[in-house]
Amino acid sequence: MKLLSLSVASLLLSSTLLATVEVDKKVLNFEKQRLSQNQGITLKNLEITTKEALPIRGWYGYVLNIQAEVEGRGALSVNDMVFTNGDAFTMELINMKTGRSFKDLLMPKVTNTYYKKDHLIAGNENAKNKVVVFSDPLCPACQQSLPAIIDIVQAKPQDIALYYYHFPLLTIHPAADTVSKAMVVAKQKGAKNIEEKVYAANFNKYFSARETDIKIILDGFNKALKTNITLAEVNNTAIAHEVSTDVKMGEDVMVQGTPTLFVNGINDQDRSLFQALAK
Repeated sequence: MKLLSLSVASLLLSSTLLATVEVDKKVLNFEKQRLSQNQGITLKNLEITTKEALPIRGWYGYVLNIQAEVEGRGALSVNDMVFTNGDAFTMELINMKTGRSFKDLLMPKVTNTYYKKDHLIAGNENAKNKVVVFSDPLCPACQQSLPAIIDIVQAKPQDIALYYYHFPLLTIHPAADTVSKAMVVAKQKGAKNIEEKVYAANFNKYFSARETDIKIILDGFNKALKTNITLAEVNNTAIAHEVSTDVKMGEDVMVQGTPTLFVNGINDQDRSLFQALAK
């Protein structure tokens, strides 16, 4: 009888595994078909990086890594989240009890590797609460919120440590690349509180966020912040590598916009976690 029970259990497990494998195939095929409808995208690779059973019977959440050639932008690697029960497919799924997206369950967490001392801009590195922000210096929402975030952390330096990562949104703010690089250079040259100064500066007097001429952007940066950074300094490959490393670390935890905050490792989409720290 025991052997029979084990056989039945094994059969059920095999059936379940086979069913989920079929669902995986359906997800990949559906996503390939969806992406193929966009003439500006040539898909190079598509794979499932995360799969989670949701607390809804038969539903799964997937994180897909998409590698493609995008017209006008070249090679691109992005992550996407989708949900399915094998019959229906959706890009968003809301928990009706909480009003929150089930994407919260799939969001990767920030690890201790993000708490780098050279990225600490406010608070104490030994503080029990760690906040990581990915930000674009020319993003209006960032310009509005980051100074307030810094003020809150500075008022509670023993409770909160704030770490800043560059995440310029080049498709809408191409000038942010040069500004981010200039921030790195200024910091290396000993400038204090460079993030506060940059976010308080009115760069609109000197250049547009869509400006692409590096000389115009750098001249405006130097005038606004009273620095003397050169073109050679911002064009240094080591500086570019530092900014691109920040961006890659953001992409690894699925940052898609700015500002994005992580509080004690968790993506704080509605700022409720940070607001709790601020009280």
